[in-house]
Amino acid sequence: MQRENNIGFNIRRLSNYIKRDIEKSSVSQKIDLPKGVNGWAIGYFYENREKQIFQRDFENRFSIRRSTASNILKTMEQNGFIKRVSVENDARLKRIILTDKAVKIHQDIMNDITNREERMRKGFSDNEIDAFLSMINRFITNLEEQDD
Repeated sequence: MQRENNIGFNIRRLSNYIKRDIEKSSVSQKIDLPKGVNGWAIGYFYENREKQIFQRDFENRFSIRRSTASNILKTMEQNGFIKRVSVENDARLKRIILTDKAVKIHQDIMNDITNREERMRKGFSDNEIDAFLSMINRFITNLEEQDD
């Protein structure tokens, strides 16, 4: 099979283009997130800000080990993106809360994502986008089935 017709190769190429676009965006240049800390983590905490989120929730959501999560959260705390606050009924548990700085970054990231999505969807109908997303989800399902 030629590379041009290889699904994985082309998805990887697309992923590389998206990664480069993110890295050169004004938001990425402005916020300069440390390695290991990314907008996905900030987005997760933002979307769940009304809930009590703990490290184990973060570990489960991103399928990462405790040590990895601990390092990411430690870096985020050092950079002023989160605070860990003790819970009233159990001082050992620390709820993760975004700072105002991180909320502003999240808003900038969401604007950047919206802009990128608009550029990527240019020239495609809603039906084409739906078909593409359906195929991507089926690819993922097929690979997950073999991963079990």
